[in-house]
Amino acid sequence: MSTSYVCGPMAKRIVPIGRWELNLNDMPKDGALNMKPKCLHLDWTGLGRIGFRRAMAVLLLAGALPACSGPSNAPVQEASRAAPDYVIGPGDVLSVFVYRAPELSAADLPVRPDGRFSLPLVQDVQAAGRTPTQLSREIEGRMKQYVREPVVSVMVRSFVGPADRQIRVIGEAAQPLAIPFREGMTVLDAMIASRGLTRFAAGNSARIIRVSGGQPNAPRETIPVRLRDLLNEGDVAQNVPLRPGDTLVIPTGWF
Repeated sequence: MSTSYVCGPMAKRIVPIGRWELNLNDMPKDGALNMKPKCLHLDWTGLGRIGFRRAMAVLLLAGALPACSGPSNAPVQEASRAAPDYVIGPGDVLSVFVYRAPELSAADLPVRPDGRFSLPLVQDVQAAGRTPTQLSREIEGRMKQYVREPVVSVMVRSFVGPADRQIRVIGEAAQPLAIPFREGMTVLDAMIASRGLTRFAAGNSARIIRVSGGQPNAPRETIPVRLRDLLNEGDVAQNVPLRPGDTLVIPTGWF
């Protein structure tokens, strides 16, 4: 065979080697290559054995031969930021499962306002401020005096979260509330949860009160939000991302 085709990104290059040259041609008409655009016509005539080897070496180094397999159909994997572990707070409802000890397991355990809860044989376990995994290890350590090699799993059934990670919607919302923060949460998510605005709300005068650094005494930042434009006109520029501890204030309009 005196001719062949090379396809892919390297097809834009013209590489002369002695009497051998890669020339950009139209789509070839032979067999399986009919569906591969931007292919190169390779004329091997007169190369000889040494010239052929040199040509093949250039193609391998340039990456043209692997490109002949056509474009890859593998999906592009987007790097996603890992969300932080959930931290238990007062008001959360937990289920505690002790492997091979159903009499020590418990379902639907509320975390008290003081951040603790109790299990059979294990009283006043501090749950608030810990992740479910950390709490599991704590319960295992306290159960070792009663159970040989305990294995404990903690599952969060109802979410409230610690106070410094809640989003609060106050003022002229249809349903003022505090909701647990989740990654990627925006103003629109908060408005959906609070069921929109009342008829007396000055939606375009709303603001987000943000405590920098999450510390109570830290400087406060005020971010204006035009809620009526967001809800009524679909102005997505007003769909501000929220952070843990944000408070959305919706004032009353004057008529």
